[in-house]
Amino acid sequence: MKTVFHAANSRGHANHGWLYAHHSFSFASWYNPERIHFGMLRVLNDDIVAGGMGFGKHPHDNMEIITIPLSGALKHQDSMGFSEIIEAGEVQVLSAGTGIYHSEFNPNPDQTVNLFQIWIFPNRKQVEPRYAQRRYEPQNGSFSTLVGPEKSGVSTWIHQEAWLSMGEFAADTQASYTMKSVGNGVYIMVVEGEIQIGDQTLAKRDAIGISQTEKVEISCKQNTKILVIEVPMN
Repeated sequence: MKTVFHAANSRGHANHGWLYAHHSFSFASWYNPERIHFGMLRVLNDDIVAGGMGFGKHPHDNMEIITIPLSGALKHQDSMGFSEIIEAGEVQVLSAGTGIYHSEFNPNPDQTVNLFQIWIFPNRKQVEPRYAQRRYEPQNGSFSTLVGPEKSGVSTWIHQEAWLSMGEFAADTQASYTMKSVGNGVYIMVVEGEIQIGDQTLAKRDAIGISQTEKVEISCKQNTKILVIEVPMN
């Protein structure tokens, strides 16, 4: 088993007043040559957006973009004609494909929104752009699939042999994650709580990339919420 540990305080960060962001991988003005990507996972941003503020219209192409609000809500509008509000407990996927424009704003003037935005390299380029959104229910004591490849049967599928899962676990319990595709790796982030994997302890927003294994065993030291991103490594 091969591992790489990323402490929460080692992430890149930016404070724009209206936006407070942490970057697990090189993004915008933050560049770390050892933190470009993990396999097909290119971006994991942990953003807090002030009330009434947001990202103006901007382009994307040939990228699978997943947005997971953790608290608050986000208003999405795009060149495909979608105008939707995404709330905590929902997941959104956007296959940029041949190219789209979109904007993202916090529609609540008196409440921040905290969200993860994740970019994954697609296994097919120049596809027709696609949008999907749905509610999910994190399972207590197991992982729930938020995103998968088309064959997974979830409506929030992407053009890649990748899966995103979220789980909530009680203190002093054990969890395990089994790879869904041979040769994939997982990037595990502690959303809340504390876990141990092997000899490595991870607290809130710490992360670990794991490859060259079929299964990961996790000891939950506190009540814990865990995000798992499984991706091809090449």
